Amino acid sequence: MSSLLQPEDRVLATLNADGSRRWINPKRITGSFWKRRRVIGWLLIVLFVVLPHIMVDGRQWVFLDFLRREFTIFGKMFFPTDTLMLAIGMITTFILIFFVTALFGRVWCGWACPQTVYLDFVFRPIDRLLGFAKGGRGRLASMPFALRRVLRWGVYIVISFFLANTFLAYFVGSQALQDWILGNPLNHVAGFVFVLFVTGMMLFNFLFFREQLCTIACPYGRFQSVMLDTSSLIVGYDRQRGEPRGKAKRPGKHADLSLKVVKAEQEQGDCVDCGLCVAVCPTGIDIRDGLQLECIHCAACIDACHSVMSKIGRETGLIRYSSQQALETGNWRMLRTRVVIYPVLLLILAIGMVVTLGDKSTFDALLIREQGLPFNVLPSGEVVNQARLRVTNRTTDNRTYTLVGQAGLSLVIQEEGLQAPPRKTISETLLIKADREFFAGTRGRRDVEMKVHDDEGSERTVRFRMFGPAGG
Repeated sequence: MSSLLQPEDRVLATLNADGSRRWINPKRITGSFWKRRRVIGWLLIVLFVVLPHIMVDGRQWVFLDFLRREFTIFGKMFFPTDTLMLAIGMITTFILIFFVTALFGRVWCGWACPQTVYLDFVFRPIDRLLGFAKGGRGRLASMPFALRRVLRWGVYIVISFFLANTFLAYFVGSQALQDWILGNPLNHVAGFVFVLFVTGMMLFNFLFFREQLCTIACPYGRFQSVMLDTSSLIVGYDRQRGEPRGKAKRPGKHADLSLKVVKAEQEQGDCVDCGLCVAVCPTGIDIRDGLQLECIHCAACIDACHSVMSKIGRETGLIRYSSQQALETGNWRMLRTRVVIYPVLLLILAIGMVVTLGDKSTFDALLIREQGLPFNVLPSGEVVNQARLRVTNRTTDNRTYTLVGQAGLSLVIQEEGLQAPPRKTISETLLIKADREFFAGTRGRRDVEMKVHDDEGSERTVRFRMFGPAGG
């Protein structure tokens, strides 16, 4: 007996009524939007492959070294101490996503997301070439199934392995990756295992998981309800023009144009219910059912509908890039509250980032208190605070750093000049001495400033709170 709780429609585009996987095998359509997406997609693929190998001044232009906690982004190096810039960068990224989505909907998903780009322009073409997808023709597609399957697995593994190595280059460095590839894998077991793991994940994703990453795993589609509004750009079906749908009885050259036929033509919408928009959808949805979280705005259904409308002599645009407001009322309002607020916030954050970057010197310096008693009083009457100077050399050269205290203070440090290797952080313990009179009229605490100089003339000011006897 069937369940009493049967859904009216399909729960998920990739799920059959009995709970089994519904494999999506979209038909290939080559319209104007597909051609533009192909150009953008291949440019992004080339960028992804080439970017970790671009060197500027002997340094990798984009390098995320988590082991050393050094991050080079477009030639600019960042350290864990750059927490303010990291926070500004993250907030800017989120607001930029909100802004782009409010204006253009999920344009990222359909036009620039690596999942969509590689699936549509690398792996699905391979499937069509080998006869595993609709439209597969040629000598390879006519080979025995077992041979085609082995060949498909082999090509997928090679591409996934190449992409895994490219991905690893962003984190271990291009030169290190070349040494690993040419060297013995036993000399870098962790890296070799990581490449195999990423290769396996990519193979699973592009061979099995596919569009389910967009419809199930990726949270972006589920957030669109709060990021979109009725004026945001979406892929939409014009119901007022398309309904009621049905196959039109087009009169022939010598047909009898009776009143009955003319009336049927007038009552029927432009949609001929050919189903091509569903057949080409990479996530298997019917765009005529309205905006759905599975829609990635790839415009495949637009190209399909355009081709059908052109063939039957009707106006294109039945399915088009539009907005919910424009489809329902015919009006579109671009200027609205969120579209004004987001650019203002982005401008403020950009100014903050520029100011923060401008304040960055060739080194970072921090003076922190060591553990133990807040202060000691020597037999001579001097008050001593113990501190630690931490210096980060942000340059690619060896640098020497010197700490100079303000008037009334004397410093006791093991090394007069601290030597810091390139892009390294060093620290040194020191004693800060002051007479008891230095705390006269205070509650036993006093803020002081000191200067840190390097051998190239750069200078930074560090602040420290001195503790001593109250009232001196």
